[in-house]
Amino acid sequence: MKSKTISMTLPVGVFSALRKSPEEFSRDIRVTAAVKWYEMGFVSQEKAAEIAGMGREDFLLTLSRFKVSPFQYSAGEVLRESGYE
Repeated sequence: MKSKTISMTLPVGVFSALRKSPEEFSRDIRVTAAVKWYEMGFVSQEKAAEIAGMGREDFLLTLSRFKVSPFQYSAGEVLRESGYE
């Protein structure tokens, strides 16, 4: 897999406020972005797991920590597609 490095400039106080090292903060940013982009429907589960740097099973467990459904359809959409609404 090809990758690209990006950098961010942040105030040093961010790390102490969150009680995280720059490495932990970087990992959390990747996971949080992947979860949010998945929740918004911008990326698939597979791509979100890749962005987060984890396997799909671990990503599904992470979704529950963020209280995000692993399903990209609402209950109403499922009912409509199944013909029960």
